[in-house]
Amino acid sequence: MTQAPITIIGGGIAGLMAALAAAPAPVRLLNPAGLGDGAASSWSQGGLAAAIGADDSPALHIADTLKAGAGLCDGAAVRRIVEAGPALIDFLVRSGVRFDRDAAQNLARGLEAAHQRPRILHANGDQTGAEIMRALISAARATASIEFFSAAARKLLVRDGEIVGVLAETASGPVTLPADRVLLSTGGIGGLFRYSTNPPGAIGTGLILAAEAGAQVRHLEFVQFHPTALDASGPSLPLISEAVRGEGAVFIDETGARFMAGGDLAPRDVVARAVFAHQADGHRVFLDARMIGARFATRFPAISAICAGANIDPATQPIPVRPAAHYHMGGVAVDARGRTSVPGLYAAGEVACTGLHGANRLASNSLLEAAVCGAQAGQDMASREAKPVQALPEQKLPPRPDAEPVRDIMSTHLGVLRDATGLHSAISRLTPLATENSAAQLALMIAQAAFARPVSIGAHARRDDPSFANQAA
Repeated sequence: MTQAPITIIGGGIAGLMAALAAAPAPVRLLNPAGLGDGAASSWSQGGLAAAIGADDSPALHIADTLKAGAGLCDGAAVRRIVEAGPALIDFLVRSGVRFDRDAAQNLARGLEAAHQRPRILHANGDQTGAEIMRALISAARATASIEFFSAAARKLLVRDGEIVGVLAETASGPVTLPADRVLLSTGGIGGLFRYSTNPPGAIGTGLILAAEAGAQVRHLEFVQFHPTALDASGPSLPLISEAVRGEGAVFIDETGARFMAGGDLAPRDVVARAVFAHQADGHRVFLDARMIGARFATRFPAISAICAGANIDPATQPIPVRPAAHYHMGGVAVDARGRTSVPGLYAAGEVACTGLHGANRLASNSLLEAAVCGAQAGQDMASREAKPVQALPEQKLPPRPDAEPVRDIMSTHLGVLRDATGLHSAISRLTPLATENSAAQLALMIAQAAFARPVSIGAHARRDDPSFANQAA
C-alpha cells in the first residue's frame, strides 16, 4: 500500500521541530526559498522565554503570560506550553544551539517587558532565532526521513471534509501532492500592513489556505504592534529588540524628554500606544541606548549592524523608532495537539491560535510556542495511521495573493488604534477587492473580527470604547 508522507508547509522553527519530532516517519517539507530563507524565525532577536532560573518557576511564567493575555488566554494551553519550556531548552542545547552564557558558564537570562524574572535566553546577543534555526536545519539535514521540496503551497485539497493533498507551485509548474496529514507552519500576517517587522512574504498564506479549506479561525483581530521598529523606509522595518530596553534603554523625543513616565518596559500594547500617541502629537520618538555605551556593539551585534546601515551609532546617538505590525495572536484554531477543525490539517507557530497569547503576546513567548507546539504536532501526525494515497485530478493554480492593495487600508484603519468609523471604511473598501484577491479576503476577515469586538482589550484598542477613552484620559 502506497502512503503519502507527512507534509509540512513552511521551514521555520515550528516546521523543523515538527519534522524532527515526526522521525522516523517520512516527512516532506515544502519551502519555496532555501531552507530557513524567508522564515520569520530567523529574524527573531529578542530570545526564547523559559523558566529555568533558581529564582523562577513555571508558575510565575504562567502568571505573566495570563496577565499579558488580558483574560483571553486558554489556561490549559498556557500551562502545557510554559511547563514544556525547561525540557525544550535541554533539547535545544543537546541539538547544538549555542545560547549565551554568563561568566560561570550558566545559561544567561535577560529581562524583557512584563516578565517578573529574567528568563529570556539569547544566542549571539540578538541573533537567537538564527542560531536556533542553524542547529535545527543541521539536525533536519542529518535526518534521513526528511525530504526537502522547493515549492510554494497554493491550495489545500479537501475531499469528503478531509485533507487529501496539496497543490503546490514549483519552478517548473504546478504539482499535485497527495497528503493526508498536513501541517501549516507559515508564519504571520505583518506583510498585510504598510510597516512591519516581518519578512515581506509574511502575508498570511497559511491562514488563507486554511480558511479556503474550511478550517475554523480565532481571534483574528489581535495584532501586536512592536513599539520599536527602526523608523526607516521600506515595508519591512528592522526591529530594535525589546532586550535593548531590558539593558536600560529608554524612550525620548526630539527634545530629549522622556515621556513614558518610567513605563519603558510596560507591556507592548501599552508602549506601542504611547509611542503612537506621542508621534500623533507631532513628536519624533527615539530609543536612547547611550547608557549602554561601547557594550552595545558586542551585546547587540545584529542591531548594531542595522543601525550602522542607517548611519546611526547607538553608543552616541538615539535610535529613531516607530510602531510596526509585529505578531498575530490570532490564527487557525487548533487543539492541544495542533489539530484544526479539518481532519488531517494541523497548524503550529504564528499561523496557529493555540490560546497561549490571548489578546496580547508576552515578549519572547513566540519561539517557545513555535518549538513546543511544532514538536507536539509532529508527534501527533506521526502517531496517526497513514491512509492509502488517493488519485487526485490535475488542478490549475489559483491567483496569487497580492497584499499591496490592502496595506494602506490595514495600516490606516486596523493599526495601533481603531474605531467603528475606520473599521467600517476598511470593510467597505476591502469587500470588492476580496472577490478576486485572497490577501484582501483575509484582510476583510480581520477587519470584520475587529469591528465585531467593540471593546478594547489587549492589542485591540478601540478609541471609541468609552472605557478605553477614560483610561487614555
